Amino acid sequence: MYKFILPLRYLLRRRITYLVLVSVAVCVFVVLVVMTIMTGLARDFESKNQRWFGNCILSSDSLVGFPYYEEFIKKLGSEDFIEALSPVIAVQGILTYQDTGYQSSVQVMGIYPGKHSRVTSFAESLYYHRDGPLRAFEPSDDANLPGIVLGIDKIRDRDEYGLYYHEPEPLVYSFSLSCFPLTARGSLARAAVGIVNSKTFYYSDDSHSALANVDGDYVYLPFDEVQILCGMAGGEKRASAIHIKFVEGVDIEKGRDRVRAVWDKFVEHKRSAGYAELLDGVRVETYKQFRREVMVAVEMERTMMVFVFSLLGLITVFIIFVVFYMIVSHKSKDIGILKSVGAGDIDVVSVFLLFAVLIGLLGSAIGTAAGAAFLAEVNGLEGFLFERYGFQLWSRAIYAIDDIPNKMDLNVVTAIIASAVAACLIAAVVPSYMAARLRPVDTLRVNRL
Repeated sequence: MYKFILPLRYLLRRRITYLVLVSVAVCVFVVLVVMTIMTGLARDFESKNQRWFGNCILSSDSLVGFPYYEEFIKKLGSEDFIEALSPVIAVQGILTYQDTGYQSSVQVMGIYPGKHSRVTSFAESLYYHRDGPLRAFEPSDDANLPGIVLGIDKIRDRDEYGLYYHEPEPLVYSFSLSCFPLTARGSLARAAVGIVNSKTFYYSDDSHSALANVDGDYVYLPFDEVQILCGMAGGEKRASAIHIKFVEGVDIEKGRDRVRAVWDKFVEHKRSAGYAELLDGVRVETYKQFRREVMVAVEMERTMMVFVFSLLGLITVFIIFVVFYMIVSHKSKDIGILKSVGAGDIDVVSVFLLFAVLIGLLGSAIGTAAGAAFLAEVNGLEGFLFERYGFQLWSRAIYAIDDIPNKMDLNVVTAIIASAVAACLIAAVVPSYMAARLRPVDTLRVNRL
């Protein structure tokens, strides 16, 4: 019974233990809040990328694309794990604002809006044609004019609340888009008459993907228009990529492997066909692999945060160690009495280890409760600070963030609490061992180790 009574007595009557409780609670609070926000941001960013690009992407880095995409889409579309497919042409272009003459380099995506909306969240990103993505490329003043959808940051500015202003109806803007058409062999398709294909398009809508490097770089055009502009319509028609959505429940990694197997058989079947060499440079990747440049950066940020707060936990371990050492040194008579009545070394160790567990659990409970309360009000608190003092944790005019993520993950909470208890146990091991090594005659003679 004393194994449970003594730890509770030390916990309630020793004021120095409050220092340990506060240290553990503060550490748990800080780690819980930061990890919840960072994990939420990373999860949100990953979800946006998956919804915007699809589960799997079959793509080529070649500027000339790859042929036979229509035949492959028919073949892959018959597989039972495929829900939808969207051919895409992705090329670089020069966009000229005809009202001002301003030019900018853009990433041009040629898509079939209906097909692409089945694979990705393209329809949801539109403002004026969200409910009718098939009309995404129809300007409001004349549906017969060729339309263009711009990434929202190409045409609008975010305000301090992260909102974009839209007119009731799209304004009339015209843009000239220029591309460099290439043959299937990679040579300039218009070398004899001019190296650039240009065409005027009229603003029909904007797209808000909530991905900063997408909304500021991309413009969207009808697939057939881009195919002509970049020279992929001549001879054997070509595409740059095929975006794929799997049936719900299909594991993305396994789905990618199945797509790769179908593609490898298709390439082997086409080995003797014209331009078959263009098929060799095609990759089959998950959306994470396809977006590795930005996804890796987010993962590195999260890893660095874990490392930094591991150091914070290490400092907490040292604080707990010092406090435990002081408690043991001041409880030498208790240890001597326990040993004189027959308590063994393991019994003494268990008393102090249980004391450490109680501190870890109670400190974690306080820190978790405080963290949960803070996270529940964090968006309201940021709103108050912004309205009163103009302070935002992330400026909504710069970062594509809506609310600060505040939903706690049970796995993260469990890991933090387990780490806190483990830190307390680690810090208590050496003092507990020192207490167990004391001889009763020495502890009862003097009041120190």
